[in-house]
Amino acid sequence: MPQPEHVTELPREPLTFRHRTGVWEWPGRARVVGILNLTPDSFSDGGRHAAPEAALARAEAMAAEGADAIDVGGQSTRPGATALGAEEEWDRVGPSLPSLVKRIPLPISIDTYSALVARRALDAGASMVNDVSGLGVEPELADAVARSGAGLVLMHSLGAPDRIHAPREYQDVARDVSAFLAERMRLAESRGVPRERLALDPGIGFSKRAEQSLEALHGIPRLASLGRPVYVGLSRKSFLGALTGDPVEGRLAAGLGATVAALALGARIFRTHDVRETVAALRLAESILAPADAVAPGAPA
Repeated sequence: MPQPEHVTELPREPLTFRHRTGVWEWPGRARVVGILNLTPDSFSDGGRHAAPEAALARAEAMAAEGADAIDVGGQSTRPGATALGAEEEWDRVGPSLPSLVKRIPLPISIDTYSALVARRALDAGASMVNDVSGLGVEPELADAVARSGAGLVLMHSLGAPDRIHAPREYQDVARDVSAFLAERMRLAESRGVPRERLALDPGIGFSKRAEQSLEALHGIPRLASLGRPVYVGLSRKSFLGALTGDPVEGRLAAGLGATVAALALGARIFRTHDVRETVAALRLAESILAPADAVAPGAPA
């Protein structure tokens, strides 16, 4: 596998990520965002939490396990999923958002590339928007973020919404991902989103074969050199199965290994289905890699 060009610049810290209800700062502990899918067809937990009562119970459980935020999504981005219209997507997430915002003492993130869904979620009290298209589907989503003072996660992917998993070729994955996100960051800023409210996601498993996802992970130092926190989603991803042969339910160990490696490379925010295990792995890794910034496993975060 070709190795990405070596980048000597380390993540620029101190670093802040401001969202609507607070700020995350580094040096400091890595942040963990729990995944709450309100979809019938997500690859890992489809249908389990679609009802508002089930969504609230799952969010409460992730908060108790140490999550720093909850990322709510109504649009499945698994391979083969059909893209929804904005109204159907909102019908999935809208009934649960008010109780989540009111009852969960954490920032609520909305996982959408729809400007309409983002705007309604922000009106309901969401603190950040996670756009897997990196403003590639509806750039006006950034306008809603700018007006609300929310945070915005920009992810690398190509071909959203219908060809987000189509095979792609890259001259250099790390360089291409970084260049794409640098351009999308400038786009967000041009629409009024301050840089301190942006985080960058290399899009592991999106528009990338398994070996390309590994190259994107190798490229985290290059992405971190853009001066924004690197946000990654690794848990249960298909690239782990391609590399290990494990089914979805057997990918926890590999996902935690990738998480610790991503932390060492400079990632600072981790989106996961497995909050308790991810928090424990990160806190232990931090106690070894950066003892002054670590919170000991089992201690209050």
